[in-house]
Amino acid sequence: MIFRLFPKDFSFFELFKEQVDCAVEAAAYFKEMVLKGSVDHHSLDKIHHIENRADDVAHKIIDQLNKCFIAPFDREDIHNLTIQIDDIVDIINAIASHMKIYKISKVDKGLVEFAAVIEESVQAVARAVNGLSNVKKPKAILEACVEVNRLENVGDAMRDELLAELFESETNPIEVIKWKEIYQDAETVLDICEDVAHVVDTILVKHT
Repeated sequence: MIFRLFPKDFSFFELFKEQVDCAVEAAAYFKEMVLKGSVDHHSLDKIHHIENRADDVAHKIIDQLNKCFIAPFDREDIHNLTIQIDDIVDIINAIASHMKIYKISKVDKGLVEFAAVIEESVQAVARAVNGLSNVKKPKAILEACVEVNRLENVGDAMRDELLAELFESETNPIEVIKWKEIYQDAETVLDICEDVAHVVDTILVKHT
């Protein structure tokens, strides 16, 4: 009897690609919603559907991680990578839900800028994660990680500027509470993207 090191027809790298594809799709659709200025039931259902798909992929990865005898990277790194990528989609979904609950009905310039930066960062995350299938060629992976880190710094500055403007110009405390949470959550997406980049960096250090 032959013991299988990996389940038949299974690849961690294919599942990682499927997972980051969900994140890229979520970020792109989030930008669409922000440009529209509101979130209706159809939009929310679509982002929920993307999140559910991302959750399913994450569960597959963890399940296979528990079953296989040998993994391409340290198990802890694979687990952390999976959870962090899943968190990207979770937070984007949460922002969309809050926009619906708060009855946001206007195009907000600051959030539009945030959505564009989020999309760029998630695309860089996808390049970094997909590059792990060939860690012997780390240049493109490292460049993607550096870009994620740069965009996180951009997000920090945007959040601080937008909050300062909000506190100075908005007199309605309820509106302040709404937009403060939305801006902070938007910046959190970039924080999580940076966390993914750090895990990728850790994997490269161990395998190059």
